[in-house]
Amino acid sequence: MTIGLSRVAGAEEDISLDELRLAARNHGLPLEALRYDVTPEGLHYLLIHYDIPHVDADAWRLDVLGRRYSLDDLRALPAVTARVTLECAGNGRAKLHPRPVSQPWLDEAVGCAEWTGTPLAPLLADLPPDAVDVVFTGADHGVDRGVEQDYQRALPVAEALREDVLLVYAMNGRPLPPQHGYPLRLVVPGWYGMAHVKWLCSVTAQDHRFEGFQQAVAYRIKQEADEDGVPVTRILPKALLAPPGFPDFMTRRRFVRAGPVLLHGRAWCGFAPIAHVEVGVDGGWQEAKLDPPTDPHAWRRFEHVWDATPGDHELSVRATDAEGRTQPVDQPWNRQGMANNMAQRVPVTVRP
Repeated sequence: MTIGLSRVAGAEEDISLDELRLAARNHGLPLEALRYDVTPEGLHYLLIHYDIPHVDADAWRLDVLGRRYSLDDLRALPAVTARVTLECAGNGRAKLHPRPVSQPWLDEAVGCAEWTGTPLAPLLADLPPDAVDVVFTGADHGVDRGVEQDYQRALPVAEALREDVLLVYAMNGRPLPPQHGYPLRLVVPGWYGMAHVKWLCSVTAQDHRFEGFQQAVAYRIKQEADEDGVPVTRILPKALLAPPGFPDFMTRRRFVRAGPVLLHGRAWCGFAPIAHVEVGVDGGWQEAKLDPPTDPHAWRRFEHVWDATPGDHELSVRATDAEGRTQPVDQPWNRQGMANNMAQRVPVTVRP
């Protein structure tokens, strides 16, 4: 089996039609929707690797270690609703130079929904004692870099047995929409979106590390094509400003009136709670006010009042978690464009 290499755009290479097709098919969160504590399902970011599969929920069954469950069986189990922030591992990729050629995300591949389902761990009670990885297979099927495959990801046993890992059948109080994994998806709080397998069909265990394409080839942080790289796992700290004022149609540059301007946004992290957020104005940083936390894995609102003076300015924002991880001002490059969390920059013109 020959696996094609991930590609990096040439120095003067424009966005391709293939990338534009991906951008049209998938979508990010409109950043003004950061105003919502819970992201409406139609505004939540979306990435579909292949096609949205047609699943007959009446005939569908989930196979867990050889035992089959209907959707009604799963709904009859103890239910949990959790507010969880999801972010695509490739968020920010399109801003890298040179540009990794894939879904061209800027900053918007994020959302925070309320997910309802049943904990996975009780269904893994018969996990073999020598199990190393738990493998999750979705119904979506396609070709990536020449390899035909079902979408599959794995978690180490310790992660799969966490009490907050859910088999989810509802989003914001309604059945999962088709594009978000109906009838069932996995939600792994704290991990980037590639781990949250949609259209879930089976859960198996194996006594060695899973080496499927989406685990061992994709979603790796590396510099060179032939490196093994480091696997992408938990979400690095990140903050985003809701766009202040009003925009220019083409450039999305912001315009505000001079005087006090309330800046606000959201911050999140999959490693540790957010400890503080700083807002930058033309390179100078000031502490923002954080709202009290809600759910452990939900994003956290912050705000800061900016005394805006006439002229052109650059706003920025960065978050730090409770273990000391801070967003970089400049993003270190990696070949697949993964786990980007550099401080957001927002150009603003202040009018008198």
